[in-house]
Amino acid sequence: MKNGLRYEYKSFRSKSNHPFDDTLEQADRTVILLQIREHGWLHIRAERLVTPPSISYFIFTYCETVCPTMTANMAELQKRLKAAGVEAELISFSVDPERDDPATLKSYLEKFDADFTNWSALTGYEFEEIKTFVLKSFKSPIAKDNASDQVIHGTSFYLVDQTGTAVAKYDGMDNTPYEKIIKDIKALQR
Repeated sequence: MKNGLRYEYKSFRSKSNHPFDDTLEQADRTVILLQIREHGWLHIRAERLVTPPSISYFIFTYCETVCPTMTANMAELQKRLKAAGVEAELISFSVDPERDDPATLKSYLEKFDADFTNWSALTGYEFEEIKTFVLKSFKSPIAKDNASDQVIHGTSFYLVDQTGTAVAKYDGMDNTPYEKIIKDIKALQR
């Protein structure tokens, strides 16, 4: 427990079939269950993660490379979702929770005009917890860079369905497929 925020996770294989079989291999699908106690504005309840669908990604606020571009792309996705009338949660997981406190994350996301009505940022766990979560639940790379103060992590956006199953991943860095993401979210809401 750190800063009054408890973070727990479990992941396990899903046997359900989803319409996105070509995007994530069956073996890579996991069910993500998060239980996070409220911590100011920066919290997410388990029921918010599983209903409606969510788009998750990994950042840290002092990132010198990919995070600003990914966050700008997430902000653009948020605008396009609103314009299309599509409901989805956006979730930013900090991969450096020791440095990214709630105020720092909020300030960082505000630079991208984040609307916090459907965009949550998570911190308050230990690095080893988020590392295990990222590796097991999203099959994505994550490591501290020993040559700098940076964190190496993947650049994908992940679509998580209403049951908490990661069903698709998209390029969050270059050529983000906004229309495909919106189409896939709509398909889950049918």
